[in-house]
Amino acid sequence: MQRDLQKSRRQPAGALEGPAPARPAAAPLVSRLHRRGFRLLQVVDAVTLFVLAVVIGLARFGQPWPTYGLAYTLTGFALATAIHLFVYYFGGLYEPELRLGLRPQLPRIAGLTVIAVLVDVLVAFVTQRYLMPTLNLAVLLVLAPLVLTGNRWLARARRLRRTGPPRVLLVGAPDDVNLARAHLGDDSSRAVVVGETGSARELLPAVEHSCASEVLLLSARMLDEVYPEPMTSLERRGVGVLQRISARDTLLGLASVREIAGMPFVPLRTHTLPDSRARFKRYLELLGLLAVSPAILVLLALTAFYVRAVAGTPLLFWQERVGRDGQTFRMVKFRTMKPEAEEGVGPILAKVGDPRIIPACQWLRGTRLDELPQVWNVLRGEMSIVGPRPERPELTAQYEALIPGYSRRHEIPPGITGLAQIHGRYHTDPEYKLGHDLQYLVNWSPVLDLQILLRTVWVVLARRV
Repeated sequence: MQRDLQKSRRQPAGALEGPAPARPAAAPLVSRLHRRGFRLLQVVDAVTLFVLAVVIGLARFGQPWPTYGLAYTLTGFALATAIHLFVYYFGGLYEPELRLGLRPQLPRIAGLTVIAVLVDVLVAFVTQRYLMPTLNLAVLLVLAPLVLTGNRWLARARRLRRTGPPRVLLVGAPDDVNLARAHLGDDSSRAVVVGETGSARELLPAVEHSCASEVLLLSARMLDEVYPEPMTSLERRGVGVLQRISARDTLLGLASVREIAGMPFVPLRTHTLPDSRARFKRYLELLGLLAVSPAILVLLALTAFYVRAVAGTPLLFWQERVGRDGQTFRMVKFRTMKPEAEEGVGPILAKVGDPRIIPACQWLRGTRLDELPQVWNVLRGEMSIVGPRPERPELTAQYEALIPGYSRRHEIPPGITGLAQIHGRYHTDPEYKLGHDLQYLVNWSPVLDLQILLRTVWVVLARRV
């Protein structure tokens, strides 16, 4: 399919409505900041929240400020603003959104504001310094979601004036395309249909010709035709892809259904874990490591003495593995195999009763204590505590050739333990393990990580391999 897409230069089916606008090139500095998660909307929200806190104070007390000086009060407002922005960022409020089928913003912002206010209260309890009077904080809890929702409405209106409505490419059978065109035609201010095609092979050329900003997949069973390509290429270009939901699809229990011109769609993403949540996961894991570091150091020392006594040197075993974004790194673990383990056989998966394993070290593998040195890889940012297990480059190349979408598991740093490890065995098929890994990415939360860690402890204690 990939070769066909590269060779295809035919005019895509369906007449294009209006000239395709050139995509404006962003300034280099703005582009770099955007890739690092910075949004201009963050500055607007910060100013809005700070001004709102000041206005609430003035409306309640007037001038001069009671009890505390102006500098003291404004410092508290600034700290509260920073806390709110912190919560909003890690709550995913500044992640890019599809222009079509936007989720309601007010309930989401209100929920995050409740969390931010609770953090404000916690800070006041710990430091014995109130960031603002309690009643002011309660008023901020009510007004902040309203004004921040207004900021997003203004931002969308400004973008609409600058770039026009979303440019939609319809993909599907003629009857499905005609029906969708009729629905979308009722309100041209929401979206403009710029083309149509009935074949996934023509999808990339059609997007190039029309400069479409969104692609609507209208017919059933189209997902197999577009995944992993050309969907991955479209996502890299910033083109949104949405699949129309049929009655049969509802059996899957879909939760993120969007409405577009009265039609139900679900957004499709190959990149499932937003950068803000990936960073939040990283910070939580570092805090967790700091909390349990004394116990880890003791276990490392005891295990090292044991391996040195029964296996000799070298104590550690370094091996190249595939990490985030497909980049290789050197993973470390305690050596539990004989030095000549791979002579004449090359890289193969370990299995139960593997003769290459030193008998006295078998229990270390069963209890996963041989993985403890990978804390070093976690500190370096090459691995995480929970995530898909890293594979060797040779095995990864085999799996990527056999299993469509296998590279998606490299979206985050690999983990010491993971969902596939607590549900699978050594002999579990790689495609089944991939299903667990991708399910983890889609549903990640701190609670899920905690559940996996607790289940890992059970697996270790049960020595289930």
